[in-house]
Amino acid sequence: MALHCDTIIRDATIFDGTGAPRRIGDVGVSGDRIVGVGDLGGARAEREVIGTGKALAPGFIDAHTHDDRAVLCGPACTLCKISQGVTTVVVGNCGISLSPMRHTAKRPPAPLDLLGDEAWWTFDSFGDYADALKTQGSEVNTYALIGHQTLRVESMNGDVHRVARDSEIDRMHARLKQSLLEGASGFSTGLYYPLNSAATTEEVIAVADALRTTDGLYTSHMRDEANHVCASIEETLRIGTRIGRPVVISHHKCSMPENYGRSVQTLGLIGAAASMQEVAFDMYPYPAGSTVLMADKVRSDLRTIITWSVPYPEMAGKDLSEIARGWNTDLRAAAERLTPAGAVTFQMDEEDVRRIMRHPLSMIGSDGLPHDEKPHPRLWGTFPRVLGFYSRQLGLFDLETAVHKMTGRAAGVFGMVDRGVIREGAYADLVLFDPATVIDNATFEDPIQMSVGIERVWANGVLSFAEGKATGQKPGRLVTRGR
Repeated sequence: MALHCDTIIRDATIFDGTGAPRRIGDVGVSGDRIVGVGDLGGARAEREVIGTGKALAPGFIDAHTHDDRAVLCGPACTLCKISQGVTTVVVGNCGISLSPMRHTAKRPPAPLDLLGDEAWWTFDSFGDYADALKTQGSEVNTYALIGHQTLRVESMNGDVHRVARDSEIDRMHARLKQSLLEGASGFSTGLYYPLNSAATTEEVIAVADALRTTDGLYTSHMRDEANHVCASIEETLRIGTRIGRPVVISHHKCSMPENYGRSVQTLGLIGAAASMQEVAFDMYPYPAGSTVLMADKVRSDLRTIITWSVPYPEMAGKDLSEIARGWNTDLRAAAERLTPAGAVTFQMDEEDVRRIMRHPLSMIGSDGLPHDEKPHPRLWGTFPRVLGFYSRQLGLFDLETAVHKMTGRAAGVFGMVDRGVIREGAYADLVLFDPATVIDNATFEDPIQMSVGIERVWANGVLSFAEGKATGQKPGRLVTRGR
């Protein structure tokens, strides 16, 4: 009996997500699964797509996002992802998660406000958040982490600039464990930030111990990515060893000019540890970072662009130095006046970016901030930039490797079962793109620009993006570790 499918993509160049060599073939989809790969000439389908000359890959997995709110906002917030071929996002990074915390009295403290003002902090449990995700639907799949900063603000009643008491640690541990039972998949810290920096290593271990019985993983925006980057890596690895769980180092970088070139040292340290414990890292393909504006961190030797400002929204997109000159003041005073605000800072060396990206332990994560007025271009351009600029134009690695870092590698690290690969039985998360033209268009000057070369995107077998626009379908699901 001939195979009958809902959709067949025919004669495409298949990159299966494992890093294996590309091959020409067909892929058949029925329901939410791939049911055939290879020569499906005898099969029939309700819909057929001719993929001649195009690349077909697993849908890209954005290994590091702050999309907790964006996945609930509809295509206005997720177009930046599906237009890049992304079908799954990892939310709750850097210790910042939208649940579990109900915070309605006032704007939450930075950097929690990267996810929105007080109107958005309504999820008293992860279960409530998961219910909203299921009820409202989303264009992408969501894999969720629980943030330490969120737990601290709630459990310590906002008094976070100190070491937590035993009773507060116990509450954080209990809240994390309950969230994991309700469908979260891991725990993240943001030890660099003031809300989290007072936490000792022992506090992190005590809270993260909840991961032991729930098969969760630990991710960290480390305490320091600059002068003390190696000590911070060692702390992160030590936490993973103590709790016996896999570790992901967030957006690995060597920050500030005095540390340029140190990726040789940091990658050696991480690589050596990988022979003894499970460790990986994500990174984004740009030499500039972006987060909340912190006046005590600004430097005259680093270009800083304002991405949003509550008191001065008209300053979004302008250089901090330009604003300071216009106000006849120094950088720190201007930054203090602008806050609450966000910024892009050019703090990395391009050679470090390439060395880190090329390393076999790397995954690709955008770290995009979807609610910034003038966001970092990584929000709209990360994945096509890796494919088009770093792989095709620079030849940093072949296209098989690029796709693997965005798909099968990330799925393996995060324990996403039957995702990140093209094979029979896997979920039909797919992206069809033109390998000859795919490239990012977003720039630091004009960051909200759709990439080119991404032709069609399916999540769980449903077409979510085609002909340059969202289809209006919301096939995304909550993805959990090991299931």
